[in-house]
Amino acid sequence: MIRSEISKHQSLFRRVLFWLSVLGPGFLVMMADNDAGGITTYAVTGAQTKYVLVGALVIMSLLAFVVQEMTVRLGAVTKEGHAELIYKKFGKFWGMFSLADLFIANTFTLVTEFIGIGAAVKTVFGIPYEVTIPIAIGGMILLVISGTYMFVEKSLIAFALLQLFFIPAAIKAHPDINEVLKSFTFQGLNIFSPTFLTLFIANIGTTIAPWMLFFQQSAVVDRKMDESDINLGRLDTFIGSLGTAMVAASIIITTGAVLYGTKYNNIQDASQAAMALVPFLGKYAGTIFSIGLFSAGAVAAVTLALSTSWAFGEVFGWEHSLNLPFNRAKWFYTLYILSVSTAGAVVLIPNAPLVIINLLVQVMNTFLLPPALLFLLLLLNDKELMGDYTNSIWSNLFVGFVIVFVMILSLVYAFQVLFAGG
Repeated sequence: MIRSEISKHQSLFRRVLFWLSVLGPGFLVMMADNDAGGITTYAVTGAQTKYVLVGALVIMSLLAFVVQEMTVRLGAVTKEGHAELIYKKFGKFWGMFSLADLFIANTFTLVTEFIGIGAAVKTVFGIPYEVTIPIAIGGMILLVISGTYMFVEKSLIAFALLQLFFIPAAIKAHPDINEVLKSFTFQGLNIFSPTFLTLFIANIGTTIAPWMLFFQQSAVVDRKMDESDINLGRLDTFIGSLGTAMVAASIIITTGAVLYGTKYNNIQDASQAAMALVPFLGKYAGTIFSIGLFSAGAVAAVTLALSTSWAFGEVFGWEHSLNLPFNRAKWFYTLYILSVSTAGAVVLIPNAPLVIINLLVQVMNTFLLPPALLFLLLLLNDKELMGDYTNSIWSNLFVGFVIVFVMILSLVYAFQVLFAGG
């Protein structure tokens, strides 16, 4: 009997170790996609539109798997990062263009991560941003410069798992399941409403973002994955897409069930959502939201800053690996340190328009997405580069559809903004 119990525990332990070994860049990038700005977007979406966008967001999260799977193949086959390949294949101009695209998006997005980190700690403990932000910056720097790639990856994955706390909050909110399921029929979508369109575009921007392409491909290379690891990378990414879909849907469902149609439906960020939920769901609901918000902000901040450092290292020829000590990759680590430090400092500027930055970052990511996807599509169809691992016709059709769809939405949005007063 005792041997049987020991055997069961050993078997469970082996299964846990197996799944922990499976989880890697794909799971990390997908969970980091639910960043602080994203959680704010989901919370506002639920409070203002109830469950209307749940179905669309879940499908977008799963479709993000199709895009990110391409970066797994690209990195495993070429052993080169995304920025490096663009620079080599399309020349200096387009290489610098893609680098500038990434730098602009990442710089502004990093600011939103620190907004979330500061708001989460202040909501639960009442500690001001001026204390939280410097400590967070120090922790992020220490994590990256004192470990190897695998140490950083597994540390971030463990922290990202805290986002799963959002799921019990959704259950506690007692949503109308039939109404949630109805969202998968896309009833109620109204892209011609300026408010709704802004939220819709923001949700796209937080589901598939340019930095994700750069981060996962560079991480695949730094992890030394090759063609034999592609199927494992696909599984890792698919699990991550399921995780990010569940978390995103849980946040929208929670605020949609509790705050929609109340005086609290005009919340502007996730910390306001946390406080607004307390009278309805109890104090623990606010704590759960704050823990998830802190986790999302911290994980995304590190991954975003690393994607910038990897990209610059690839293009400018710096040593750019987490497996190297600081003195051998000083420019790589220095850029990472400057990225997180600058973004954190912006949050501490008095009267900075943090709420506006939070939402506009997601919209900006959507506008910057088409060129990033176009480069990805061209690289995946390069027979000389990819050999037997080139894109299928279905993958090409899907990415082409996403590019056209996002461009049409962006044009509609721009038209509404330009002629809003007419």
